[in-house]
Amino acid sequence: MPLLRQAAMLLNFDIEPSAIAEHDHWHTHEHLPERLSIPGFRRGTRWVAVSGAPRYTVLYEVDRLETLGSAAYLARLNDPTPWTRKMMPYYRGMSRGLCTVNGSWGHGLGHFALLLRFASTDEARAGVHAALATRLPGLPSRPGLVSVHWLTGALAAAMTSEQRIRGADAGVDGALLVTGYELEAVEALQAGELSPAALQAHGAIDLVSGIYRSACTLTADEARPSTP
Repeated sequence: MPLLRQAAMLLNFDIEPSAIAEHDHWHTHEHLPERLSIPGFRRGTRWVAVSGAPRYTVLYEVDRLETLGSAAYLARLNDPTPWTRKMMPYYRGMSRGLCTVNGSWGHGLGHFALLLRFASTDEARAGVHAALATRLPGLPSRPGLVSVHWLTGALAAAMTSEQRIRGADAGVDGALLVTGYELEAVEALQAGELSPAALQAHGAIDLVSGIYRSACTLTADEARPSTP
C-alpha cells in the first residue's frame, strides 16, 4: 500500500497572498517537523495548485484514526508556537478531514496529483462507492501515473486554539488523490473518467477538483533531531 498507514488527515486551504512566502517557510521548517514529531504521524506532504483551487493540499499519513484525536495531537493544537499564532490568521477556507483510507493502490507518490473532494447523499453513496471500487485499482498501472488514494472522513475535528485563531474548519466527506509522474496523464483523468461530471453521474455532489504538484515531503524519521 503506497500510503504508510490506514488513516490520514487531508487539509485544503488558501493563504492571504501577502503571507504566502512566509507561510511556505514556516510550514517547511517549523510546522511539518512539529507535526511529524507527534506520536503516530508518519509522513506529511504539502502540495501546491497547478490549476484549480484552493492553493494548498496537505496530506498527513498517520498510524490510525485515533491518532488524530489523541492527547498528544490535541496538546499541540491547543498550544501553538508564536510563529504558528502569527500565521493562523492568514488562512482562508480551511477544510480538514480526519479520514480512513478506503483504498490505496500503486507504489509511492508521484510529483503531480489530481485532488477530488466530494460528498454524496445517503441514497447515492452505494453507487458512488461501487463506481470508485471498480475503476480506481487499475489506474496506477497506466503510463504517467503512480498511485491512487481514496479517503473517507470518519472523525469530527475538535475545536482547538489553532482553529479558533483561523476560524472554524469545514469537514471532508470523501476525497481522491491520484498521483503521477507526468502532468498530462493526471490532467487527462481530470478531463475524462475522474472529471466532476463523471462522478456526478454516479451521484457525487459538492465536487472540488484541482491539479497539484508536490512542494515538500517529510517523514517522522527525518523530523527527529539528529544525534552525534
